Amino acid sequence: MKIYKKTIEKESRSQIEFIDITTAVDEAVKGSKIENGQVLVFSGHTTAGIAINENESLLLQDLQRMLYRLVPIDERYSHDLFELKRMNRSDGRSNGHSHCKNMLIGNSETVPIEKGKMLLGSLQSIFFVEMDGARKRSIIVQIMGE
Repeated sequence: MKIYKKTIEKESRSQIEFIDITTAVDEAVKGSKIENGQVLVFSGHTTAGIAINENESLLLQDLQRMLYRLVPIDERYSHDLFELKRMNRSDGRSNGHSHCKNMLIGNSETVPIEKGKMLLGSLQSIFFVEMDGARKRSIIVQIMGE
């Protein structure tokens, strides 16, 4: 079995953002020369995740609103008090809500590969989901197979 790894760098521009990385992952799959196997897309961040869904602007707005509604920014999060004390932060920035959103989204997705192509559904896209932007982030793509 062959294993191929590539890192994708992205920069988010807003608090919550769905960034379509399907093309970048597809390019990594092609570069791997692996015909049959699977691709793992992984975010090593505790305030950002990976999700598969349809890339339709109104749906992405709905998903963003859902995250804000389920995990509101203005809620009291114990982590915020810990983080401000630990980091001696005077900027007032808190991100307890971002860590909680990450638990809903998750850190990875795995997609099968057949004949050198990802077996995504016709309307599926792979998203890097920023929940604590704006920031520079790295996404690991690992392709395994023959």
